[in-house]
Amino acid sequence: MIFETHAHYDDEKFKNDQDETIKRVHDSGVDPIINVGASIESTKTTLALADKYDFIYAAVGVHPSDISDLNEETFDWLKKQTMLEKTVAVGEIGLDYYWDKEPDIQEAQRYWFKRQLSLAKESSLPVIIHSRDAAEDTMQIMKEACAQGIEGVIHCYSYSKEMALEFIKLGFYIGVGGVVTFKNAKKLVETVAEIPLDRILLETDCPYMAPEPKRGTRNDSSNIPSVIEKIASIKGITAGEVEEITRKNAFNLFRKIKRWE
Repeated sequence: MIFETHAHYDDEKFKNDQDETIKRVHDSGVDPIINVGASIESTKTTLALADKYDFIYAAVGVHPSDISDLNEETFDWLKKQTMLEKTVAVGEIGLDYYWDKEPDIQEAQRYWFKRQLSLAKESSLPVIIHSRDAAEDTMQIMKEACAQGIEGVIHCYSYSKEMALEFIKLGFYIGVGGVVTFKNAKKLVETVAEIPLDRILLETDCPYMAPEPKRGTRNDSSNIPSVIEKIASIKGITAGEVEEITRKNAFNLFRKIKRWE
């Protein structure tokens, strides 16, 4: 069975066939699935999916590009959601300087990133980190998080292999999805080759980032075997070994999920 650590099945792109897609994905051997909030509204729809399906769990949080959602009232609401039984992580949270280049907005991102990390600390939950064009600030903040005993994964990893090794030294995992199969993914391939398999988590970020040969189409978790095959090829091991070890990794991080076979 494949552990999907980052999906967005509440996305608008699944509105016409959400139940059918989730059932098909589950029947294909994906279980469990963590659906990840990215705004206050998508956190609500994520929680609804976790309530509906016994194999779907929730990550609650606000993406850096949606921090306009956050104020003391909504932050207090978010805090309450971390206490729910099927909430297994805080995320996706972090920094995104690709879209937001204004210094005041970046400062606000850092503020709410740290505030949401505090939720993870208080609730003893791991974090799912989004970081784009913000490597230095992300590293500094994650060093502070590590000092507080916070664990987590750097989702959709896009930085250097050297930085990946630094994140791993801090105790964090590296999220690898469809991008590793892209023809222009030299940097990520080098990273996967360099880092230990016991620090890799499988993810899709679906409906985005479909792997080759389906790049450009709507992604879902049934495409993860393409990612597994690529990682196996890079590491010179079997697909079965990749599936087994990454599954164990995910259960080690998301400890509220107790569903071992």
